[in-house]
Amino acid sequence: MLLFFWLNWHIFNPMRTKNCISLILLLLSFTALAQKVDKKVSAADSTEVNRLLQLSKDNFSEAPEKAISYAEQARELSEAIQYPEGIALAFKNIGIVYYYQGKDIETLEYWKKSLATYKSMGDEIGESNILNNIGAIYYNQGDDAKALEYYLQSLTLAEKTGEKLRIVTALNNIGGVYFNKVATHDKALFYLLKALPLSEELDDKEAIGTTAVNLGEIYSEKNNDSLALFYFKKSEKAFNSSFLYNNIGKFYRKKSQHSLAISYHKRALALAEKLKVNQDIVQSLLGLGNSYIDYGDKNRGLNYLIKAEQLATEFKFNKELKDIYQELATTYSNTKDYRNAYLYQSKFSSIKDTLYDIETDKKLGSLQFDFEITKKQGEINLLTKDKELQEAALKRQRLAKNAFLVGAVLILFITINLYRNYLRKVRTNKLLDQQKDEIESLLLNTLPAEIAKELQITGKADPRHYDHVTVLFSDFVDFTKHSEKTTAQELVEHLNRCIGAFDDIMGKYHLEKIKTIGDAYMCAGGIPVESDDHIFRMIRAAHEMHDWIHQDNVKREADGLEPWFLRIGVHIGPLVAGVVGKKKYAYDIWGSTVNIASRMESAGESGKVNVSEAVYELVKDSFECTHRGKIYAKNVGEVEMYFVGRVKA
Repeated sequence: MLLFFWLNWHIFNPMRTKNCISLILLLLSFTALAQKVDKKVSAADSTEVNRLLQLSKDNFSEAPEKAISYAEQARELSEAIQYPEGIALAFKNIGIVYYYQGKDIETLEYWKKSLATYKSMGDEIGESNILNNIGAIYYNQGDDAKALEYYLQSLTLAEKTGEKLRIVTALNNIGGVYFNKVATHDKALFYLLKALPLSEELDDKEAIGTTAVNLGEIYSEKNNDSLALFYFKKSEKAFNSSFLYNNIGKFYRKKSQHSLAISYHKRALALAEKLKVNQDIVQSLLGLGNSYIDYGDKNRGLNYLIKAEQLATEFKFNKELKDIYQELATTYSNTKDYRNAYLYQSKFSSIKDTLYDIETDKKLGSLQFDFEITKKQGEINLLTKDKELQEAALKRQRLAKNAFLVGAVLILFITINLYRNYLRKVRTNKLLDQQKDEIESLLLNTLPAEIAKELQITGKADPRHYDHVTVLFSDFVDFTKHSEKTTAQELVEHLNRCIGAFDDIMGKYHLEKIKTIGDAYMCAGGIPVESDDHIFRMIRAAHEMHDWIHQDNVKREADGLEPWFLRIGVHIGPLVAGVVGKKKYAYDIWGSTVNIASRMESAGESGKVNVSEAVYELVKDSFECTHRGKIYAKNVGEVEMYFVGRVKA
């Protein structure tokens, strides 16, 4: 999880993360909060409190004991002058010191005291801040449900107070929780894509950079390389971050570009060591270890992993330790060092959340205490011969039995009602799922899948520029004459059959149908998902369209009907694609590439595929081509034309 301690004037200690994302802005902002001084508090007293808090902040990393001492002095003075803001900030500072030391229990203790103080003051801004910080602790401990509970409370208060920066913080953190499971990656995208425009509206470079790198990591996990790199570059423009460089390193490692991966992890390590952020150092060492092992240098990779293990163990970074143990177990197994492989596999299997182990121990201790009391009471009862005591015991037993029976009946009644409600919800959810599937099916019939998903998640689809897109136009020769010689129903039925066949061909070759205009048919390759071979798939699809028309004409002539002939034109080049309209969405393309493709069609001949010189240069080595001459295209000038035949033998 990505973790920022955020002050109005400075940022330090970025990032506590496993191999996931998120943003936690621990908004100290005590200067801003301290401005809301109670009228009963003198300016001199509040200034002294703020001076002590500033001294505490200045010693967070270098002298933690001094930081705690200054914060305690600030708290004592604040209590003496009845200055609750100072008390809340003092508790918060002490919690931050313990957080740096990896002492999560102590951190929670003081942050919850700070939260209680903010609640007593009715300060919802401070309350939102602390709720977010507490959520970070539970997230780092692996308790996603508890973390999400605190993040959502923080978001609710942030939206209520209109604090946009805290809204951005909460949205990123919620996205980080949902990123932990592949099944909820789309939910993570939903929250992060809401956070990004807010960050840009604030013109906050740190928030923009963090949100962008989080989006980049999600798209990297979804194997959408173009969007992953787009957001990584956007983040890099906004700020320098070891978390960013580690994510770019992981991206290149997945692409087997080991030198680039190692380079970025080294940049991350240098920045993390400069800032003295131990968890980022562990992440960088882990990334270098993984990358060197993939590169084939297992000894160097193991050295980095061992260093990462030592530091993660020292600071109790359990999520990182889990990944380190897993990688060490796998690497030792591959090198046939089965003793170490077994050792680290055992560590990987047994690692648990330290915070919740301690809480479990407390609960077990309490249960043991209750058991000892019950045992002693039993011994007393056995020794007691007094009749009144025996009768009292029997009476208590009868009352307990009756209470148990009443409780059992109530539980049964509640269980039945819950089950009925459950069945009702199941039926409702099935109906909603069915309606959702129908809506998504209609949307996918209108728009490309990627564009439809973007619309569902963000409510809009931004237009995009593409450098290389293949555009095909087709048109039936003398269509007007055909329409005059046949009934409207027969004409439309046959045209629909042809267009349906073309749609099937486009689906076969993974090409995108754009639209039909009368009897004209337009499709494109290389959008919305870019690829390298769309021109070759388009040429094969064009020949298959002619083949289908030829076979259909054989049947028509056998039935005494006139044949239909088709012209096809193809061009490749840059264009813009996007969604237009408000009520009836339409995915369309624009640019001179579209116009030239249309000219190739109108200047072509039936039964042949007429292409531009740009297409010819790309396919001439694979297909038989015949030069035709030039044709004038508006705003472009003269364009060379070629007929493209079948694949060369």
